[in-house]
Amino acid sequence: MTTSGRFISFEGIDGAGKSTHIDALAQAFRGQGRAICLTREPGGTPLAEKLRAIFLHDPMDGLTEALLVFAARRDHLRLVIEPALARGEVVLCDRFTDATFAYQGAGRGFDLQVLSYLEREVQTVAQRGAPLLREPGLTIWFDLPPEIAAQRLAGTRVPDKFEAQPAEFFRRVAAGYAQRMQENPPRFARIDANQGLEQVRQEVLAAVRSRGWLA
Repeated sequence: MTTSGRFISFEGIDGAGKSTHIDALAQAFRGQGRAICLTREPGGTPLAEKLRAIFLHDPMDGLTEALLVFAARRDHLRLVIEPALARGEVVLCDRFTDATFAYQGAGRGFDLQVLSYLEREVQTVAQRGAPLLREPGLTIWFDLPPEIAAQRLAGTRVPDKFEAQPAEFFRRVAAGYAQRMQENPPRFARIDANQGLEQVRQEVLAAVRSRGWLA
């Protein structure tokens, strides 16, 4: 086992079970003595949380959404993610850049080339004196049919502007996640989230163990 910092992102539409399994994975890492940084996007810093509230509830076009979420991401990287990785912690993040490509890119139909440009500009960090595009070492994608997610969320809370979108929007989002996985398959672990809780938990743990990050 190594004490190097690890960066794992959790992706999927609301209702897919991300939060439950982030907590379970955090407990597994803590059980092996690892320090954990639990965080989320948009959010994770005071500034990014303010931008999150605007992003989730105020009407705006796709470019404004993209600029807001990448501004929040830059602050998040500088103040939370990079310092935690430098300390050798395991960073577990509820959503990262794949969500932007899935929601703003595939869901909203926003220009993917612009998103790629913003990704490079915002996520390039210095490591050992050389530029590095910061990405998760592992992205766990909870793939769930939109209709099932809607049933799980029904009556639990007032939906934000994304959760209130029709099922067709989320089918485009799922296609966006699939495209991101196709572009970088070694980084992704797709989990069928339409299974029992324990089965999903075991698949999440297996995905992390396959990389040698858990005993």
